[in-house]
Amino acid sequence: MPKKRKSGGKTGSSKGNFGKVQCVNCGRFVARSKAKAVTRRTNLVDSRMFGELKKSGTIIMGGSTKAYYCISCSIHKRMYAQRAKDERRTD
Repeated sequence: MPKKRKSGGKTGSSKGNFGKVQCVNCGRFVARSKAKAVTRRTNLVDSRMFGELKKSGTIIMGGSTKAYYCISCSIHKRMYAQRAKDERRTD
């Protein structure tokens, strides 16, 4: 059976094994190089308080959260789409 991808669907170099991360949606364990990472910015203060602090000229630091999704969950949530038929590999 022919191999679909030379990389096996993973990113990165010839490092070898990558650590496993858990999918946020379904809980499946996936190699970190194969999982799709989504970084979201989060506010550490309430929205009403944010406006008041901003008016007073305060610098408000924001946090960020990183979530990992397996391939099937990321496609299901429409973060990534399949390529069009004419753009797919034919050989």
